[in-house]
Amino acid sequence: MWRMSQDDTAPIGAASSGKRLSTPPSAGGRKAGPQRGGSVAFALLLAILAVGAAGYIGWRQWQQERATGQDSQTLAGVQQRVGAMQQSLDALGSDRTALRQRLSDADQVNRGLREELLGQAERVRNLEDAVAKLSEKTLSGHDAMLLDETESLLRLGKERYDLFHDAQGAATAYAAADQALVAVNDGAFSGLRQSITAEHEALVKSQPASRAAALDALTRLRADIASLPLKPLDAPVSVETGNWSRIGRALSSVINIRRDNGAPLAVADARFARELASLDLAQAQLALMAYDRDGYQAALQRVTATLGVQFDTSVPAVQQAQAQLAALSSQLPPASTIQLGAALTELRNLRSVHALKPDTDSATPAHATSGAKP
Repeated sequence: MWRMSQDDTAPIGAASSGKRLSTPPSAGGRKAGPQRGGSVAFALLLAILAVGAAGYIGWRQWQQERATGQDSQTLAGVQQRVGAMQQSLDALGSDRTALRQRLSDADQVNRGLREELLGQAERVRNLEDAVAKLSEKTLSGHDAMLLDETESLLRLGKERYDLFHDAQGAATAYAAADQALVAVNDGAFSGLRQSITAEHEALVKSQPASRAAALDALTRLRADIASLPLKPLDAPVSVETGNWSRIGRALSSVINIRRDNGAPLAVADARFARELASLDLAQAQLALMAYDRDGYQAALQRVTATLGVQFDTSVPAVQQAQAQLAALSSQLPPASTIQLGAALTELRNLRSVHALKPDTDSATPAHATSGAKP
């Protein structure tokens, strides 16, 4: 702080001895008092300004010191935070390094797994090709077996009808051939079923509905022949007395005369006559099963003639047998035959053409597989 004294208010040119300068009394001595008062006021004003400036400066210094302390605390906090962040960054850097290492290891593992997966995919592709080829061979063998069975059944039905005129057996064989052809996977043979069905329907229609009944009737007649009575050709002779009767009885032990009534066989041999009629009925059955019209009609005519000549036609059983023979004669098998073999020929042609067809289906996967391999 500045302190002002009365000595300080002295003029600069005054002597330093401490003696006061005396001014001569003059006219100007009257104005010395006011000038001194103004200097004091000015000095006081300067002092007040100096005190205010000093206070302001001190207050500013105190504010600066206070701000400096707060800045120091803030700086210390910031440094602590920066240190913590540095530690965190170091930890994150180590973690990032470990993560990079793990990612590198995972990348290597993934690369190995990818190579193994590609190899596995290649193996699976080769296995699929092998299974496809094996399946094609299996299907071809399966179809070939079914086609062989179909051809055998068609040939069996045709030969059975041509040899024995067995329409029922041939129709059964054709039905079995159609069932075997259904299981064939190759669509090239699907149209063959129409030909088989047409021939099967023709066989079914050609078979008369009364054929089984006629066979049963002939079987019953063969069984009834053994019990039918024969004609009484030799009537019993009454015992007479007289010379001629005596002579006849004497000669009867030497000569035996019997009447045959024009029959081809001896009437007395009833067993032979019944066997002959039974054989004719059996021949009629065979002719009926063979669709032999002439043989069937001739056999029935022979049986009818045998019944009329050898058996007693006055008996109702013989008359009933003759009526059955007449009814059977009117039910002759059809004269026209069916021409079979179109389905068999078509099957053989399809098999020959299908055997010459190139196996493009099996060749295509082979090219595709070879192109896919690196």
